[in-house]
Amino acid sequence: MSIEEIQPAAKQDAMVYVPFFQGQKRRMLPKAIGIYQNGSLEGERLIEGGEGIPFVATWFVSKLPLESTRCRLQFDGNAELTYEVDMQNSEFVDHLIGVIMNYQRTHKADFSRAFYRKLLQMDG
Repeated sequence: MSIEEIQPAAKQDAMVYVPFFQGQKRRMLPKAIGIYQNGSLEGERLIEGGEGIPFVATWFVSKLPLESTRCRLQFDGNAELTYEVDMQNSEFVDHLIGVIMNYQRTHKADFSRAFYRKLLQMDG
């Protein structure tokens, strides 16, 4: 399912996340929560100067922004290329907003560099 096909979340589901976001991110919140509620995302990690690497991201869905979720990414359908990261739901939704922003620019679903640094434990 592409990002365009995912329906925005109901207003009451998005409202609990509103205190965590400002401005443009707040406007993207219903769509990001819709992606979050889907529990998975197929995308492509864009590699500068090379071909993108397909991935499938999956996570546990909860309605509470302060709960933790574990996001799991598997690249290229290869179990040896599977990575997991735990983070607060509100932080993960912020990364999903980043996916939407990337999609608007590139028409590819991909996470930000900050997300990959966290995933690969490169952010300290």
